[in-house]
Amino acid sequence: MHILISNDDGIQAEGIQTLRRILEPIAEVSVSAPDRQRSASGHAITMHKPLYAKHVVYGPQSQGWKVNGTPADCVKLAVGELLPSPPDLMLSGINHGTNLGRDVFYSGTVSAAMEAMFLGIPAIALSLEDGQRNGFEWAARFVRWWIESPGFRMPPPGIVYNVNFPSLSRSTPKTMEMVRLGTREYVNDFQRARDPRGREYFWIAGDRLDNLDETDTDVAKHHAGAITLTPLHMHLTDHAFIERLTQVDLPEEFPAPS
Repeated sequence: MHILISNDDGIQAEGIQTLRRILEPIAEVSVSAPDRQRSASGHAITMHKPLYAKHVVYGPQSQGWKVNGTPADCVKLAVGELLPSPPDLMLSGINHGTNLGRDVFYSGTVSAAMEAMFLGIPAIALSLEDGQRNGFEWAARFVRWWIESPGFRMPPPGIVYNVNFPSLSRSTPKTMEMVRLGTREYVNDFQRARDPRGREYFWIAGDRLDNLDETDTDVAKHHAGAITLTPLHMHLTDHAFIERLTQVDLPEEFPAPS
């Protein structure tokens, strides 16, 4: 099996390097990841400057590229140019911090997996609640056991698995729950200040609000200590609401563009 790995924390992050090391004995591993921190970059791609990919050799079973782009860039470039053939599976992570609820719209980790899905490659986004060393080790070993297990099913075309691991400091997970996205919101707090040149700038901060009233979601099951898996797809259309809308016809006298 050939596995492509990317992330949004940067190629030197502990999560991605632990995952690479744990998977090397069972697969050919290729890494294509940002050269620096790219968290919360969403699905941005680089179109107005060149991309550079520095080749890295880890060992006989793995190699990688350090790319000066976004997570989506890294996957697009690897599949389109750097790899001799498409990988069998793409893993994004292991992210430093969870991606639950609304996080999936901001997350570079999830977007890297989505880009692989767009390119026809089965993809899984992996995130861990905290950055403890034993947590990354445990989560990576779970991933290796899971994808080798008889019950593992590759994500079907058009689907990304979004997997979140709770902190091991609370307890060791006993189950992986298949759940829908829950509600995670943020109370924005803009910190205003001035730099040494007197220019005003802002830091975006704020508190996280998790809705635990709905018990069958990724947010609630995560708080209960389970590994969560949510299948995501790209189709955001509200098909039911389309039926309630009507066609808009412009009046004949509506002015034509000049």
